[in-house]
Parts: sequence; C-alpha cells; structure tokens
Amino acid sequence: MADKADLIQADRGQEAIPIHLVNKAGFPDWVKSLSSGQRAALAAQKFDGSGYQVGIVPDGDNWFVVGGVANPDELSSWCMAKLAETLPEGTYRRTEGDAGPAVHGWQTAQYTFERYKKSEKPVGPRILLTKEVKKIDAAKAEARAVCLVRDLVNTPAEDMGPAALEEQCEKLAKEHGGKLEVTRGDKLEQEYPMVHAVGRAAARSHAPRIMHLTWGKESDPVIAVVGKGVCFDSGGLDVKSSTGMLLMKKDMGGAAHAIALAGLIMGAKLPVRLHLFVPAVENAIAGNAFRPGDVLKTRKGLTVEIGNTDAEGRLILGDALTRASEENPEFIVDFATLTGAARVALGPDYPALMTREDATAHALIEAGRGVDDEPWRLPLPEAYAEWLSSDIADTNNAHGNAFAGASVAGLFLDKFVGEGIDWAHFDTFAWRPTAKPGRPKGGDAYGLRASWHMLQKRFKPE
Repeated sequence: MADKADLIQADRGQEAIPIHLVNKAGFPDWVKSLSSGQRAALAAQKFDGSGYQVGIVPDGDNWFVVGGVANPDELSSWCMAKLAETLPEGTYRRTEGDAGPAVHGWQTAQYTFERYKKSEKPVGPRILLTKEVKKIDAAKAEARAVCLVRDLVNTPAEDMGPAALEEQCEKLAKEHGGKLEVTRGDKLEQEYPMVHAVGRAAARSHAPRIMHLTWGKESDPVIAVVGKGVCFDSGGLDVKSSTGMLLMKKDMGGAAHAIALAGLIMGAKLPVRLHLFVPAVENAIAGNAFRPGDVLKTRKGLTVEIGNTDAEGRLILGDALTRASEENPEFIVDFATLTGAARVALGPDYPALMTREDATAHALIEAGRGVDDEPWRLPLPEAYAEWLSSDIADTNNAHGNAFAGASVAGLFLDKFVGEGIDWAHFDTFAWRPTAKPGRPKGGDAYGLRASWHMLQKRFKPE
C-alpha cells in the first residue's frame, strides 16, 4: 500500500542514489560520457534506452541508475514506475530535473495486496526526492486514493460485503468530520425500493443498505458522487456462468471509486457541499430473489419491468441518482462497473464516459489526458431510448438486442437524474487483467484521477 511509507519526500540535499533518464534516440550520445567500464556494464545488461529498461552502473565505490523512457523532457505518470518496482530499498533522486508527474507511478508501483498472503521477499520502500515540495501532499493523497480502490476491489465478497462498505463510509466520515446516514430494512424498502429488491435475497449478514455521507458548508456548491456497490453479482435468477461470476467481487468497484473520490474532496477541503451515495447490495439467488418479469417500484415513482436480473447495477443506481438529484446539485458523477459492452468497445484501460453536457465531457477528457487517466466518451442517443420500452411498465431495465449496451444502460440511468442537472457517468472496469509498470494485476482505478482533477479545476478558488 502506497501510504505505508512516505515514498515521496522533499529534496533537501540529502544523500541519494542518482537516476538518469534517457531514451533510445538519445542514449548513444549520452553513453559517450561514461567510462569504458560503465559502458560495458550497461552493454552486459542489454540496456539501450528503450522504455521501462533499468540499468545499474558502478561508479567507484557507489552506483547510479539509468532508466529508459519515451521522452526525458515530457515524463508521464508511469515512466519511472518500473524503477520503483525493481530497484532495491533506498533513497533516489533524478539528476537532470524533477520527476514531475512520474511521482504518481513511483508510489503506485510499490502497492502490494497482502491481506491474505504476505510477500515471500518483502522489499523496503524506494523513496524518491522531489524539489516540488508544495505538491507532495497532493501527490501522496492521490496515490493513496488509487491504492484504496485497489484494496477494496481486491478484497473478496465475504470480507467486502455491504457492511464492510458501510465501515469504509464510517471511517471516511470520522476522518473528515462528515455526517453519515445509513438506510436499511423496512425503511430501505419504502424509500429505496430498487436497492431493497436487488439485495433482499442476500444473507442477513450481507443485507442491502444505502450510505449517504454529507460534508462541507451548505452555502457551497452542491455536488453528488454516487458509486455502484454490488458486492457480489451472481446474476440473480438470470444466473451468470461460473466464468462470468469469477471476478464479481469487483462489482463494487464503482463504490470504491466514489469512496476514494469523496476522500480526496474532503482531504483537500474542496469548497463544495458533498453528498456521497453508496447503494450496497449482494445480488444473490434465493426464494425471495426478484424475478425476470417482475415490475419494481422506484424512488422516483417510475415502474421498471425486469427484463434481466443481471442488469441490477442500474437499478440500485437509479434510486441513488434520484436521491442525489433531490439535493439540486450543480454536478453529479457516478461510477459503476455497469456493462460488459463497455469493455468490448474500449477494453480495460479506457473507462466509458457518458455526459449530458459536451463541455463536461471535454473537461473530464482533458483532465484525464493530463494525468494519464483518459476516459473515452460514448453517446447517450435518444434514438435508442425506445429499446427500453415496456408493455406493462414505464420502462424496462434491459433491452432485447445486443446493440449499444453501454449507451442503453446510460439511457436508463438518465431517466433517474433530475432534469437540467449536469451529470457524468463512468462505466469503469475497476480491474487490470495484466500488469503494467505502476499498475499491478488486480483491482484498479479508472476515471478517478480524471474526475478529481476536473473537480479541482472547476471548484477550487483562484
């Protein structure tokens, strides 16, 4: 976990191991400055300046590091992450300039998930020095938020059920002086009928609930953050295959993103009135599970025919988005591991983004691009809204063809967002199927940093 140590520290001239960054084009000229022995050492390591290469060079009684990057003058979040993953414990300093955005990947590269299995060969912290002292706290907070998402998503459903998500919200409220309200039981059924219906078949220990955390001055602009908290998704009576069920511990990834973003907002004291909503359920199979063909009531008053019990995330989000809209927010953002269609379209690395306003989409995309967390916009085409029509209810929760699944799910959610409210929806994977430098296999955050940097630009005072 990146918050176990101060992996980024102020450079006050303390002793540190030098890091030189080069690329393949510049390496032949750069290497001429080295001694013949040093050149031989790099040659033995087959170092040529390619991206993510790591070279160790002897220097008398000491040594220094050479790292291969795409462009030493324009660093990315991940270009020094391989160094942080592979170098021995110690304190390091880039010699040609500061690490800039690479401080993020330096921290997240040292993330480990050890709740159930300790590392066989633990390595102490690799510390990076930076002269950008004023940016250290913000960089550390951002890395901690990403690692929090990873921790929550990586934890199996038995230990990360609705009660555990409630504990996370309690912890957040206590840490930042927020107020938490939790709705369960009969009151949940009355006030959030879709949340109750989706979660009612779960065991009592995993009973459904919705968390509502408030923070900030009531006079500040109101924003709402909503996260899908399906702690395990069997598919319900439209049961998933065993393969499809295998990763469903990650179906609360939207809630993990929302909790992490709320923590960033409160930690930075962003001048907003924050409302965090986390509907938390387990979509289980039992005699009282909701059925295909059922018609559900909703908080908004619409009726929803159930075309597919495996399209449950949008149901719980519908009630939560309705409640969020009642606060007349200036902006709502929701995160959800909502559709396989988004992954078919975009793969794991790009979260699908849907918005009502073009300017909001542009702001989120630009913010994400600036921090290597770029979302990809998908449309909310009114022409497809008819696919959600029902003969016996106001709407169906699923359409009967295989087209535009992510956008149609977004159109369903749009029905529950108040008229005229600026709203952004992230259909995120929350999982990295293969490791990349700074990004280990497992739970991961997509769209979190894009949202956070956009919110700072939009709401932070000059």
